[in-house]
Parts: sequence; C-alpha cells; structure tokens
Amino acid sequence: MKITVSGIVGSGKSTIAKMLAEKLGIEYFSVGKIMRDMAVERGLTMQEFTEVAKGDKEIDFELDNRQKALNSSGGNFVMDSRLGFHFISDSFKVFLKVDLSEAAKRIHGSAREGEKYFGVEEALEYLEKRILAEKIRYKQCYDIDFPCEEKFDLVIDTTKKNPEEIVKEILSSVPDESC
Repeated sequence: MKITVSGIVGSGKSTIAKMLAEKLGIEYFSVGKIMRDMAVERGLTMQEFTEVAKGDKEIDFELDNRQKALNSSGGNFVMDSRLGFHFISDSFKVFLKVDLSEAAKRIHGSAREGEKYFGVEEALEYLEKRILAEKIRYKQCYDIDFPCEEKFDLVIDTTKKNPEEIVKEILSSVPDESC
C-alpha cells in the first residue's frame, strides 16, 4: 500500500502522514524534510532555499528522483509530498486543504528547522510567497496547476479538524484492497 498526502505548507501533511504510517505499521517519508535537509546542507534557511529553488530546476529534479526511487522499491509507505500524487501514481492520493490564516498560525507556532518567524503576519507573508513560487515551478517543470484537487482520491479541509479525525477519515476512505 502506498498513500501520498499532499497540501500546502501548514495543512498538516507531515503530522497526518506520520500518524497514518504509525497506525498502518509502514514506513513514512517526507519530501519537506528532505528539502529542509538540503537547505541546511547549503547553509540556507528554508525561505532562502525556496528562492534558490525557483531558479535551479536541479533541486526539483533531485527531489523527483528520490520520490521515483521510493516508488520503484516496491515497499509500502506513506509519503507527505506536494507532488507525490504525480510521482507515485498508484498511491491512494490525499489532499489536505487549509485556510491560509490557520496555516500561518500553525507554521509560526511550530519549531521547523530553518524556519523562524517573528509573528503570524510574517509567516503568512512567507506562506503566500512560497505557494506562488511552488505554483510557478510546478507549472514550468511538470505542467501541473497546483493545487489541483481533482487529481486526488480524497480531499479534506483540515482548518477545523484535529489530526485524529483526519486520520480516521482517511483510513475509512482507503480502499480495502490497499490495506
């Protein structure tokens, strides 16, 4: 079984994907963590790394290749990745949407490596810039208009739901043959 969890920054992708993997007893992978690691390796904050990635398609291709390699491994996993649905086409595809103000509160309140904000307003400004930068990159590199909810098996608005509710909803929607 392969499940990909997509959504914007702050939608709960990592939290939900980790919880799903734990409940199902399968591996968890995060493209966001890979990106944060790549930023740290280059001595950049996540904000700086996002700006560099806009002009360096090799960063996207490195992430793509890592996702493709996981898919070809044949193992069962849950992956949080905005484009996992594209690269892991045989996965059960989940999209988590969220109100941008709520997403900004979440990322401001979290202790993400390489991401520090002085307030929710700064987090919201960064979030809007990052969404736009990713939208441009995904269109240029893959001809994908992100977010594209119609490409997913399940779409959940996480704005007013707790993680346990979301995981329960996903598990009840995954086809039996996937488990």
